[in-house]
Amino acid sequence: MSEIVRDTVILGSGCSGLTAAIYAARANLKPLVLEGHEPGGQLSITTLVENFPGWPEGVQGPELIENMKKQATRFGAELKMAHLTSANLLTSPFELQVGKDIIKTRTLIIASGASARWLGLPSEKALVGFGVSSCATCDGFFASGKEIAVIGGGDSAMEEALFLTRFASKVTLINRSENFKASRIMLERAIAHPQIEFLHNTVVEECLGVEEKDLKGLKLHNTKTDERWTLPVQFMFLGIGHEPNATMFSGQIDLDADGYVKTEHNVFTTRQGVQLHGVYACGDVQDRRYRQAITAAGTGCMAALEVEKYLEELGR
Repeated sequence: MSEIVRDTVILGSGCSGLTAAIYAARANLKPLVLEGHEPGGQLSITTLVENFPGWPEGVQGPELIENMKKQATRFGAELKMAHLTSANLLTSPFELQVGKDIIKTRTLIIASGASARWLGLPSEKALVGFGVSSCATCDGFFASGKEIAVIGGGDSAMEEALFLTRFASKVTLINRSENFKASRIMLERAIAHPQIEFLHNTVVEECLGVEEKDLKGLKLHNTKTDERWTLPVQFMFLGIGHEPNATMFSGQIDLDADGYVKTEHNVFTTRQGVQLHGVYACGDVQDRRYRQAITAAGTGCMAALEVEKYLEELGR
């Protein structure tokens, strides 16, 4: 166990974590950033990002993340390829188990993000960023005038399908059963929309266009009739939700029913409803509503400023 006690450790290297690192490093806190199992977050598997301020022609997601890393390290942030296995937030300083090592820190910024749920198809994975997307808000514009598919039967799928009607010529909503998890009002809105068609009891077996790096269509299977056919679409959007990367903190900080970190005033964490001093959460791990790069960056900034203020109160 190392006797070095860090002023702050940042868990995650997406937009929120790297923004927190930039601010913390400029405050001379020498933050340690643990990159986790998805270095760079969801932007690292995104192609063109056109809605991040300051890039009039857009920027590739990996390039944006790489630039943020360079900016953070320029001011003294340390990036470490490591995955947090467990944490003890009941002690002071906090203890973070990383492999065989234990890292001690006075403050912790949780920016571990939320991972999109995927179908698990090899062809789907190969086409992420090339017609397969988990973010309608991010990539909907690229589907302008095209026929697309949305996968799912819950509120997320209905919201994505309705949003995408602004761009797509036709939206086919594919649900694996006859039943929907969506709320009645969201389902009724989707059913009433003339651009949305429904396929029930249907699953995607393969995404076509891997060799061309361009989605050409979906091989579908009706599990009730056993019928198989190809649906010609140019985009597939996943609307089956996200998994917040916060299970390692279960029982130590308050999580909601879906595992997102509960926060007060944007970034303050709690334990049994009482503020947990020194631990802050930012980005998609606590944001189930917006999930945008710019909002993640904003809360990363807030978390770092709160860390600085808290350490000043401790006399650091």
